[in-house]
Amino acid sequence: MQLNYEFTQAESSLAQGTLVLIHGLFGSLSNLGVLARAFQTDYDIVQIDLRNHGLSEHSDEMNYSVMAHDVIETLDQLKIEQFSVIGHSMGGKVAMKLSEIAPSRLAKLIVLDMAPVAYQQRHHDAIFKALNAVTEAQVQTRKQATEIMQSEIHENGVIQFLLKSFNQGQWHFNVEVLYRYYTEITGWNEIKPWTKPSLFIRGENSQYIAQPEYVDAIYKQFPHAKIKTVSNAGHWLHAEQPEQVIAHIRTYLQQIKSEV
Repeated sequence: MQLNYEFTQAESSLAQGTLVLIHGLFGSLSNLGVLARAFQTDYDIVQIDLRNHGLSEHSDEMNYSVMAHDVIETLDQLKIEQFSVIGHSMGGKVAMKLSEIAPSRLAKLIVLDMAPVAYQQRHHDAIFKALNAVTEAQVQTRKQATEIMQSEIHENGVIQFLLKSFNQGQWHFNVEVLYRYYTEITGWNEIKPWTKPSLFIRGENSQYIAQPEYVDAIYKQFPHAKIKTVSNAGHWLHAEQPEQVIAHIRTYLQQIKSEV
């Protein structure tokens, strides 16, 4: 599947390559905009909507293999051979899967607050209830949707994030399919180790890379990984502490460039 995307050419005439930015569950290509703006001076930037999200096509199939192949098909359309990737949450797992299906094309791998493990917790049941309640109520405005969602979701920031994908009474993401394949999304099949240097950035207050076994899983599948922690940040670390995240990414990219 060819995905909806935005392509921004590097401002510098000496572009250092292509950075592909991949959002998480319930997101869209604008979610990593703060990172796109930070690196568009030196890199061509490709921001994508994953299948069943944003303005990309809906599909009854949803797993990391097909999502990663979607990214490759889209890059083929753009005639981009070599690329680096930044993925947040679910997008981080798509990014990790790219290291398996396109290892020779992937130059640099950056994962934001996600480990290559099958998580057992269901963090999004209240969100699914809220989304379905809005759909069933057949409301048209974000104000009406907000009032309905507040009965299930008590964090206004989460509601506002979700409403970015609500337009004229419709959700851009495919709620039914995302719910049906939720265990696929939270799950993971161990992949062959990727031997290039990679960067994992976790939020200090997040649980996604908090357990020792999660760290072990990173080093098993990405033996040359570096793990950095962003202070005073949760799962949405790039929104909460963008300067720290950008600094870690910039250091990694410069180090890798100097080693080439």
